[in-house]
Amino acid sequence: MKGLVWFRRDLRLSDNPALSAACQECREIVPLFVFDEPLLRSHAFGSACVGFMLGCLEELRRSLALHGVSLAWRMGDPVESVLQAADDFKVDAVYWNRDYEPAALERDREVQQRLAQQGRTVRTFKDHVVFEAEEVRGLSGDPFQRYSAYRDRWWTKWRAAAPPLLGIPSFPPAGKASTPDSRKWPSVTDLGYESVPMWIEPGEQAAHARLQWFLRGPVHQYVTGRNLPAIDGTSKLSPHLRFGTVSARTLVHAALNALAKGGAVSRADVFTWVDELVWREFFQQVLAAFPHVAHGPFKAKPGLPEPRPAGPERDRLFAAWSQGLTGYPIVDAGMRQLNQTGWMHNRVRMVVASFLVKDLRVDWQSGERYFMERLVDGDLAANNGNWQWCASTGTDAMQGYRIFNPRIQSEKFDAEGEYLRRYVPELKHVPTKWIHEPHLMPPLEQVQAGCRIGSDYPEPIVDHRQARQEYLDLGKAPVKA
Repeated sequence: MKGLVWFRRDLRLSDNPALSAACQECREIVPLFVFDEPLLRSHAFGSACVGFMLGCLEELRRSLALHGVSLAWRMGDPVESVLQAADDFKVDAVYWNRDYEPAALERDREVQQRLAQQGRTVRTFKDHVVFEAEEVRGLSGDPFQRYSAYRDRWWTKWRAAAPPLLGIPSFPPAGKASTPDSRKWPSVTDLGYESVPMWIEPGEQAAHARLQWFLRGPVHQYVTGRNLPAIDGTSKLSPHLRFGTVSARTLVHAALNALAKGGAVSRADVFTWVDELVWREFFQQVLAAFPHVAHGPFKAKPGLPEPRPAGPERDRLFAAWSQGLTGYPIVDAGMRQLNQTGWMHNRVRMVVASFLVKDLRVDWQSGERYFMERLVDGDLAANNGNWQWCASTGTDAMQGYRIFNPRIQSEKFDAEGEYLRRYVPELKHVPTKWIHEPHLMPPLEQVQAGCRIGSDYPEPIVDHRQARQEYLDLGKAPVKA
């Protein structure tokens, strides 16, 4: 049997269920990647994300070549491209790892139906998550709507049936006869995007190196370090999870193995990190079970203020937020980090999201879309879930009075202003006592610091205390003391 392996969000050789099954069941395999031309034209993702994907694909090509196999590629509509490739290579079966986004599910159903009409076998596998939505359910069989209940059941499932890891498969000898594709591999600019510097190395080897670095160091202080944006205290594996250069199963096993070895790694630090992976799966489950969240709130909640209406004022506030010119250093540092690197520290993501929705009263969907257009780790489920959490429109029971105070967040998690100065160079010489609220700096000190408020750095575009109260007054929910 000859098999086509359709790579999508699983750009690796190790612990790849679809690839392993194809290598075991087929006498010859043809790896395939499809550049989704309609999706690329939509620019739903940014240059950082596309550039990282291409880097991962480059390494995948090299890794497959070491096993004597060439990665075939197509450009166009993914449904037609896979069907045409199956016909061109005269395969008997097509293998892929499942995706759970609504558009991907619709795409895969159509591919599966049309391949079946052609008499070709389709084999799909769980890979993007440790447990699929149907595997972690309540006693009634319904999907969970609260993270805490989901987390408890997820751990029960792990303890009862932790999935094993697969190694790099043995490639069938016949597969080594595949002819290399002579066409020029597309570049970022060929795909319609800009070439941007990569701060994170793409590919499977880099993912495993980053994991080992994290387990040797930052995980030891993860409970506190994960909240400090000035340090490299998180795994930064989210881009690798997004494109599947490492599996979630590998990460959980590696973390628990590090804990089992003893030493300086604490139980609290390790489990706090793994819980972040469980959050990721919770949001994947929410998207799979409630696909309407991709286009609107999880549930309409009475008492939430309406967003600011469309118009010049709304546009002015959104532009200041997106450009990092709000006059709130922690917000501006986060947005500039995003615009410059395609990534933002998770603590800061929550702060800037809260500020957009509750201080500026701009609809959360605009922020969600802006993030997706720039994040190197842009993932629909995680991005949507986190934005809805911040906007109080998601599964979280908290009403709209969870409002982050930018100054308090800045003082608590970047006390010396190191992160602020890194991404807002106008504040480089501002004394630490003024760094979190530079607009309060006396005029003489502004001149001495080379940071005149209103000229070198903007005045706050809103007064947080006043904006917070206005948001609460507009809502019907009672104000918590």
